[in-house]
Amino acid sequence: MIARAFNGSKRYWSWVVFLLVLAGIGFACYLVQFNRGLTVTGMSRDVSWGLYIGQLTFLVGVAASAVMLVLPYYLHNVKAFGRITILGEFLAVAAIIMCLLFVFVDLGKPMRLLNMILYPTPNSILFWDMVVLTGYLLLNIVLGWTMLEAEYKTVAPPKWVKILIYISIPWAISIHTVTAFLYAGLPGRHYWLTAIMAARFLASAFASGPALLIVLCFIIRKVSKFDPGREAIDKLAAIVTYATIISVFFVGLEFFTAFYSQVPAHGMDSLIYLFAGLDGHAKLVPLMWLFAVLAVIALVLLINPRTRNREATLIAACGAVFISMWLEKGIGLVIGGFIPNAFNRVTEYSPTPLEMLITLGIWAVGALILTFLYKIAIAVKEDLL
Repeated sequence: MIARAFNGSKRYWSWVVFLLVLAGIGFACYLVQFNRGLTVTGMSRDVSWGLYIGQLTFLVGVAASAVMLVLPYYLHNVKAFGRITILGEFLAVAAIIMCLLFVFVDLGKPMRLLNMILYPTPNSILFWDMVVLTGYLLLNIVLGWTMLEAEYKTVAPPKWVKILIYISIPWAISIHTVTAFLYAGLPGRHYWLTAIMAARFLASAFASGPALLIVLCFIIRKVSKFDPGREAIDKLAAIVTYATIISVFFVGLEFFTAFYSQVPAHGMDSLIYLFAGLDGHAKLVPLMWLFAVLAVIALVLLINPRTRNREATLIAACGAVFISMWLEKGIGLVIGGFIPNAFNRVTEYSPTPLEMLITLGIWAVGALILTFLYKIAIAVKEDLL
């Protein structure tokens, strides 16, 4: 099956070469960072998590969203998801690998990874985040490849696969919950100190991940003979609709708690900085208002059955959901938690060009992995048509 990834059209190889170039540029920039340290980034003493950890936070949600296919298909016998379950599992594999790469580049010195492996600290949330991420990666690799191989050989999958499937469902929820605890467990960061942080993470995950998968399904239908099925896409669209509504509602709850209580330290100042600017500092205001506008556009398109059931508007809605959740989780949530600092001073953060190129390179690596995995999966499914 692996040989299928190296057999494609000119358009396929052009796309692969393009991603390899982007990944190469990102790697070259990382070598500069490796040589000079994290001083080449825009991070500082006051804002010690930036673009890298923001991408980790967002992509963990994209990976966790695979459970929205696995759970209905295996527990509730929703046959429509049978055609695309493998696509969700392979999307999770690519997303988790990107998460691990973002942790790698954020550490500064890669050897620091060994501290968690050689000297594990079970009372640390970071330790458990490493456990759930690597465990979920292995689960999806084993499950995805085993199920695809069984389909390729037209035989029933091994019985032990069912056990791993049942394990993977709560594990998928745990990866985003544990990551949320990284933020909610820090008492010095009042914007993150909320009991619904894990719920916010899961809601945005079940919106952004399936939204991306819907767009990928339409792309696959255009470039291959395999049709993921309109019924599966419609059911995913319904999931995206409800998850987006809940995610926006949770953001609204944070506004109510902060502004009705009128306690500046309880996230109020952070929200003012994000959406209106604080003490003359307003770098993120345009991005956060873009999040709000895209979220509203997405809801308008998704709630209306006519626009949700039309291909062009559904793609536009899913794109709006994905970008809005990326802005909220990948930019606003992480950076906003550091502003203002413990001394009530504003130190703004802007990613440097080197930082952005490294980030782009990691996204290219993830897209390349996903391209190869989807090429194999689609080739197998086309053979069975």
